[in-house]
Amino acid sequence: MSNKLGILYVVATPIGNLEDLSPRAVRILGEVDLIAAEDTRHSGRLLQHFAITTRMTALHEHNERAKAATLIQDLCDGRSLALISDAGTPLVSDPGFNLVRAAQGAGITVVPVPGACAAIVALSASGLPTDRFIFEGFPPVKHAARVSYFEGLRPETRTLIFYESSHRIVESLADMAAVFGPERPAVVARELTKQFETIRAASLADLNIWVQADPDQQRGEMVVLLAGAPLEEQARDVEAERVLRLLLAELPVRQAASLAAQITGQKKNQLYERALELMRETTPGSKA
Repeated sequence: MSNKLGILYVVATPIGNLEDLSPRAVRILGEVDLIAAEDTRHSGRLLQHFAITTRMTALHEHNERAKAATLIQDLCDGRSLALISDAGTPLVSDPGFNLVRAAQGAGITVVPVPGACAAIVALSASGLPTDRFIFEGFPPVKHAARVSYFEGLRPETRTLIFYESSHRIVESLADMAAVFGPERPAVVARELTKQFETIRAASLADLNIWVQADPDQQRGEMVVLLAGAPLEEQARDVEAERVLRLLLAELPVRQAASLAAQITGQKKNQLYERALELMRETTPGSKA
């Protein structure tokens, strides 16, 4: 057994175009003792393309917690390991967090090998502000949870970046238009770096119509980006909450939300949901 700890390499792989795998990544994948891959069959095609024969083991969301201990022991025994996902940078809406955290805790050196990341690739070509942005990953699957989740992000002034499934892109865009407003500037980036790459910037309303009308735009890997809330919209939200808090001190929740909506012009259902949150924060029960 070696007294020298191994190194964990976090290696980004292409999101489509194989030419995006860096020479450094090719070298490291060929030199390490083991590659932990999200899907060994999928990654096997990538390794075969570059004539890399390193042994692989599966590390995915269903086995990561159990598998991490074994891989940490390998690293402690001096073996080197490369972590890859199906596409892009590991840990970004992909497995790997538990392994990396455990490696850090064991004093193992973690070395990033940078490359493609769909969120950043989409942002770079979106035409939306890039100085401040927030990556939110995949929205909730169910309609009600998704709407509530979007409502919580509505006042956000930074550019918002989401991943979305092709099976839910139509419903998700419709919910975004309903919550963020149909005129909110947005971008749908589809199949990035692949043959049918499409990047379209428009209002949420127009994007919703476009995607619904063209089944081809409902296929493949999706990134959706939204412009942040205008400062004046944020100011309106702040004022609406101030009014709502004052009314809640004197009125039941439904009545306070209804009156606040009349005073501020904000949506009653959004104010009602916020009123419930405020009541839960401040009192054990509520007057709803």
